[in-house]
Amino acid sequence: QVQLVESGGGLVQPGGSLRLSCAASGSIFSINAMGWYRQAPGKQREFVARITSGGGTNYADSVKGRFTISRDNAKNAMFLQMNNLKPEDTADYYCNGEIRATSYGSTWLGDYWGQGTQVTVSS
Repeated sequence: QVQLVESGGGLVQPGGSLRLSCAASGSIFSINAMGWYRQAPGKQREFVARITSGGGTNYADSVKGRFTISRDNAKNAMFLQMNNLKPEDTADYYCNGEIRATSYGSTWLGDYWGQGTQVTVSS
């Protein structure tokens, strides 16, 4: 069983900052790429940022220069530093991981999601 748990969401004023965290736990053999997605009310879930196991990153155009994704491979954790937040960043933010799980000597690659953390940007 593999779990992803997000934390760090909240209410912030426009121009403010938040740091989201994602912790992976369970029967993990290895973690490939991890990413952040978000879903605003009434909209489809969209890509925000992605980081490979080697540290390569890519971002949605809407967050480039404002958001920074990082990870701590030793702790199976990922982070999203969000600066200069705008009202349009308001959404539920979800952690995603391409994780190889293990059990009884076997491994398999799966796509896992967290439950989400809410970010509200409002004055």
